[in-house]
Amino acid sequence: MQQYANHLDTLRVRYQTALSANGYDQVIINAGQLTYYADDDHAHPFHPYPFAQQWLPYRLVPNTFVVISLHDKPRLIWPAQEDFWHVSPQEPQGEWTEHWRITGAMTLKDWLPSLSGNIAWLGPVPTELNQLAPQIAVNPSGMKSTLAYQRAYKTPYEVQWLIEASERGVAGHRAAKQAFYEGLSELEIYRAFLTASGQREIDEPYPGIVGVNASAAVLHYEHKSPRRPDSARTLLIDAGAQANGYASDITRTYTTSDGLFGALLADMDVLQRNLVAGATVGTAFPELHTRALQGVADILRQHKLCTLSVDEQMAKRIPQVFYPHGLGHLLGLQVHDLTGHQIDIMGTVQKPTEEAPFLRLTRTLETDMVLTIEPGLYFIPMLLKHMTDTHHQHGCDLTLIEQLMPFGGIRIEDNILVTAQGPRNLTREAFVDSAG
Repeated sequence: MQQYANHLDTLRVRYQTALSANGYDQVIINAGQLTYYADDDHAHPFHPYPFAQQWLPYRLVPNTFVVISLHDKPRLIWPAQEDFWHVSPQEPQGEWTEHWRITGAMTLKDWLPSLSGNIAWLGPVPTELNQLAPQIAVNPSGMKSTLAYQRAYKTPYEVQWLIEASERGVAGHRAAKQAFYEGLSELEIYRAFLTASGQREIDEPYPGIVGVNASAAVLHYEHKSPRRPDSARTLLIDAGAQANGYASDITRTYTTSDGLFGALLADMDVLQRNLVAGATVGTAFPELHTRALQGVADILRQHKLCTLSVDEQMAKRIPQVFYPHGLGHLLGLQVHDLTGHQIDIMGTVQKPTEEAPFLRLTRTLETDMVLTIEPGLYFIPMLLKHMTDTHHQHGCDLTLIEQLMPFGGIRIEDNILVTAQGPRNLTREAFVDSAG
């Protein structure tokens, strides 16, 4: 309870400072409303607006609002609607409610007109807002950029939810690993993950990726084949869990190979651990990504997949053929948490360079940030063809690479808390032993 109270104090200071700096008396944060499929009354899965979810210790439902003012207690407005078609929302309960002024309301007009002063609004915009309060400043960029930037710094309360999300995700990964070694299908492996992590598909923080064999080379592989493979060579599973809206994002690769692919996997695990060790305060994340590219180049050279030196490979961008994505991203209430490219509270953006166009994080690492570290090595036909078409002196052993293509690829991803004492690996802690 004290952790939550301290978390609220931190948020109130952030918000009240932002309100004063931008000339507002209060801000309304909308958790969101249901949206629907085209020409249907079937709603999309609901994901609360993260700025609202950050304030509360339960999973928010549609039509929930948070009101933060310069001087008053935070106010929670919950949807007091009766509905015989669905489960009716209940008034929030618990010890934590002593920190809140809680009001039930059926519609916006039940409470919005009573607010006064200069008001900001964050979140999705209901159609009736402009009619009820046209003077409200909707999603003002200055205030939003400040608050979004600060979300990268996690409070101890938030870290505990991230730890729980990691533990749930790891439970699913253990079950998926077992299912793979039993020769089950992608769909069966996925179901094992969901069951062990205590989730339904719509509860996941992102759609889980379960790629067996060559499918492991598709970075965001969408399918989950119900057919069991004739030969199970590789499993790449990229899947996480949620705890009170906070996400884990975990990837593991497993193989039945005790040959070259198995050796590549072992070396990639060593590289990933070394990169995690480098996630220290003051490290510019793009520099860590460059180290990852160099590490991949060294693995290619050591295993004779490419005869060029590391420097020659870097000059010709050979590592990007086998490792085309970024090293990681911020993690929190969103899997790809906001402001990975925002380097100050004013909203200044530092885009990634041409050498790493898909890098989602360009900030310098600071205490209390949580991020992912996820190097990869893949055998992607499209990228290999492009390499052979454009680099005649690529130095790669295409025959050896052809033998590895049925294995797909490798990705290993952990969730890391940056501390003054060094990086804390939430994922490996959840696996308990270092063999995870």
